[in-house]
Amino acid sequence: MAGPPDQRPRPRRRRPLDAEEAALWEHVTRSVRPIRPKRVAPQVEIVPVVAAETAPQKPARAKRAVPLPVVAAPKPPPGPPPLAPLEPKLRRRLSRGAEVDARLDLHGLTQAAAHGRLIAFLRGAQGSGHGLVLVITGKGEAMSVLAGEGGRGVLRRLVPQWLGAPELRTVVLGFETAGRGHGGEGALYVRVRRLRGGGT
Repeated sequence: MAGPPDQRPRPRRRRPLDAEEAALWEHVTRSVRPIRPKRVAPQVEIVPVVAAETAPQKPARAKRAVPLPVVAAPKPPPGPPPLAPLEPKLRRRLSRGAEVDARLDLHGLTQAAAHGRLIAFLRGAQGSGHGLVLVITGKGEAMSVLAGEGGRGVLRRLVPQWLGAPELRTVVLGFETAGRGHGGEGALYVRVRRLRGGGT
């Protein structure tokens, strides 16, 4: 026995529209607006990013050199007073035969002995208040040759150096070659510096 026939509705085939119906449908669809219009994504305009022109950098200012404080150089300690020549008036008096306050003869002494004797004599003369003394060195003749120290006139060359040395500058005020009456080139006038309070 055959079953019941299939009662499902068969899909209708769409009839093609004729020319008049197609024109009418087109007219209708043009005038119809949708209830909810389709959302159109906003078009984003892509603007190319142009790199900003780098402003020219100002050259870095050189730091001004800060001047260092000027430190005054320490004053050197006062040196020995300069030697002074004999006064013309005193020299005239000596040339006329005026005598000196004291005299020292270094004939026949070695350099070491003569140096020690000279220092002791001058300090003693200063202590005694003498202003002018005579130091005899000799002219360097054969009889004044120093044993073992060679040559003539050794003391004649050395005594002026000793008199100008710093160790005697507080004692010696000045010196000059003696006049002919006191030995000439073989002797020296030595001005002795007065002690403080005694003047010069």
